[in-house]
Amino acid sequence: MLKVFLLLAFLFLNLELVFNLSLPRLSSEAEWRGLLGLRSSLGITAKDWRKKVNPCFNWTGIECKNGHVIRINLSGLRRTREGKLNPRFSIDSLQNFRLLSSFNSSGFSLPGSIPEWLGQRLSNLEVLDLSSSSIHGSIPSSFGSLSKLSSLNLSGNSITGTIPPALGKLISLSDLDLSENLLTGQIPSEISSLGNLTNLDLSLNFLSSGIPVEFGSLSHLKILSLSNNSLSGSVPAQLGNLSKLAKLDLGYNSLEGSLLDSFFQRMIRLEYLDLSRNNFNGRLPDALWSMSRLTFLDVSGNKLTGAFPNLISSFNVTSAIFNFSNNMFYGKLIIGSVNVFDVSNNYLEGSVPSDVRSNIIISDNCFSNVQNQRNSNSCLEFYTERGLYFGDDSAPEPPLTQPPKTSKKLTFIMIGAFGGIGFIVVLTTGFLLLVKTCNIGSRNVSPVLGGGIEPPPKDSVDFSTLEESFTYEQMLLATSNFSNSNLIRRGHSGDLFRGTLEDGCPVVVKRVDLRVLRKELFMLELDLLNKVTHPRLVPLVGHCLEDENEKILVYKYMPNGDLSNSLYRGEEDMQSLDWITRLKIAIGVAEALSYLHHECNPPVVHRDIQASSILLDDKYEVRLGSLSEICYLEANNHQNMIARLLRTPQTSGKRHSGSSSTCAYDVHCFGKVLLELVTGKLGISRLNDTDTKQWLESNIPFISINEKELLNKIVDQSLHINDDLLEEVWAVAIVAKSCLNPKASRRPSMRHVLRALENPFKVVRGENSSSSSSWSWTTAAFFGSWHRSSSDGSNMSSHTNKEIIGGCKRVGSRGSGVNEYSSSSHKRISSDVFPEPVEIQDEERRDD
Repeated sequence: MLKVFLLLAFLFLNLELVFNLSLPRLSSEAEWRGLLGLRSSLGITAKDWRKKVNPCFNWTGIECKNGHVIRINLSGLRRTREGKLNPRFSIDSLQNFRLLSSFNSSGFSLPGSIPEWLGQRLSNLEVLDLSSSSIHGSIPSSFGSLSKLSSLNLSGNSITGTIPPALGKLISLSDLDLSENLLTGQIPSEISSLGNLTNLDLSLNFLSSGIPVEFGSLSHLKILSLSNNSLSGSVPAQLGNLSKLAKLDLGYNSLEGSLLDSFFQRMIRLEYLDLSRNNFNGRLPDALWSMSRLTFLDVSGNKLTGAFPNLISSFNVTSAIFNFSNNMFYGKLIIGSVNVFDVSNNYLEGSVPSDVRSNIIISDNCFSNVQNQRNSNSCLEFYTERGLYFGDDSAPEPPLTQPPKTSKKLTFIMIGAFGGIGFIVVLTTGFLLLVKTCNIGSRNVSPVLGGGIEPPPKDSVDFSTLEESFTYEQMLLATSNFSNSNLIRRGHSGDLFRGTLEDGCPVVVKRVDLRVLRKELFMLELDLLNKVTHPRLVPLVGHCLEDENEKILVYKYMPNGDLSNSLYRGEEDMQSLDWITRLKIAIGVAEALSYLHHECNPPVVHRDIQASSILLDDKYEVRLGSLSEICYLEANNHQNMIARLLRTPQTSGKRHSGSSSTCAYDVHCFGKVLLELVTGKLGISRLNDTDTKQWLESNIPFISINEKELLNKIVDQSLHINDDLLEEVWAVAIVAKSCLNPKASRRPSMRHVLRALENPFKVVRGENSSSSSSWSWTTAAFFGSWHRSSSDGSNMSSHTNKEIIGGCKRVGSRGSGVNEYSSSSHKRISSDVFPEPVEIQDEERRDD
């Protein structure tokens, strides 16, 4: 038996020896030194790259051929502690690999600029992927020497300067992605020399001027994305020659002109077309409806007009996503089966078909049988100006009838009614005067607890502490005289422009017209920015307050835009964020709101929480924006009573979510954001119309603490998640449901919402080490002790007040990082997270 064992061991050792001898080994000492140099300079762990093994076989991401390294992939490699603390663009050792055909550092941090030698020494490169590697500086002109390069991806960095015309020499290039950088200047026409190009993505930069006419010669192009730049002029007719084009994205520019049939007639393979947020006018071309493959069409935010097309007879739109909103379309709505369909803010009239589903957005039109529509007078004026028939406006007026004689009985009734109303008015006026008299003695006393300060009266903001002061001339220079090509969007509190300061720093410039916006609202925003320094709020870079009627605020530029753009920017199923990133964003927003509600005195209500208010930096860290709607919470009962007496009647949407001047309203809006992250449903957080309410009512029942499987009916199908991640999604959905409770008093405070999101498994597994009872977290926290702590955050502990500086705790510094707030780095022990329950009630009964 022993002999047999020894024989088998001998055979095994020989087989292993033969196998190792057959493996590709490095034949160059210089390449071996180069690998060791990379291992050291990049701080790669020994688990991925061990010294005493064959790197061609045992090193992750290394591939060899004939004894030479031909591919290096750093993506996903682990770093030593020193490598994590001091990452840098240190790849000089790559010069040893003269036969290297592929280098990929996607997602691997390499802070620094790209060396000029990279395009000179690595002449055999076919694939170069430096995406999301924290690179800055400019693109080296030496890249033009990489004649074998077929794929170049520099997206998701902070690269500045212009696109070098030398890239036009890359005759083998098929894939060029320079998106999500800080590139400026014109698009070089030399790119049209890339005859093999199939994918060109220059989106999310600061490129200006027009689209090169020469692009029409890129006959192999399948994807052309130039969105989110400052491009102007008309779209060259020559682009219509791109018959192989499957995706055309020109959204968020300043392009203009009409859309011609001839432009689209040859684009028979087009699947994705985005022309949104430009200045296109005229009618939609009929050629669009002959594109049988078209599944995504967005022409929103233009000046398009004309009768709305009959989509049943002209095109099969099953499972398509169409957005026609914010234009001037008119006529009847005739559609078939669609996935998502937005025709809001147009002039469509008539009746909405009864079978229209909740994923069709129809607000702000002229429909007669649904709510949230335009004023009938504005609709009539629009149709009359164009010589069009509108509803029953041309029908003859009914004949006047003789009013019946008024009887004495009716006279007495009228006298009694008006007398009663007059008595109520007098009584109310007397009550208000009494309250006012009672408050005269304390009019100058701060209404907040010790340590807080009163919201700013009139011009009380200390401008000397407000970051850098710019001149109006500097603002004109930064924004090209506030040109339309730099316009990001027109907001209700001011217009937002892309800008570049004299030092090259990209910024967002907010131009506020005080003749339109009440000065008090602007002063509130300025006061908050002056007092609050928190890493989760959008950083203020400076201001220009020279003009009496026009004020300018300068904010830090956020490379990843807002959540609404990031969540719906991908090609497949229109999703681009994985679940880990979505949860990270949710926690970031919760941190910001928890700070405003619980660590500011008086508490601050945001009042405009939606996906477009959630800004994302280059690492998808949250910076909460849209601060123009904030208000300080009333601090005493008299103020609350007067506010209730004088408050205007609420719409049905407001009644459902509560007063917009309370923290509970913010919680409700945040619940809709969470649901948007879970379901991928377009526009939940943006809209508050009947359709959205109906969608919520029909889908929230699928969120149950007892049945996880029900969630599969509404969860975003584009998310790729395992069982553990599904439990996280389930937990977040339960938190969202609690935030959306119709009764404001039963919603959680943001402090508890934050703790729940940081410990999602506690929500669904019902563990709570602070209590020996078998209560679930949802019952204990959401329906228990926070009833005393969620009354809009007005009760602050003495410990909290001692830490307050100028009304809010100061956390971090302007422009600082958010390491202390990163989503996965500060899980709390359960005993610190969940409040001791006060009462036990079943969640499902509570929601009835």
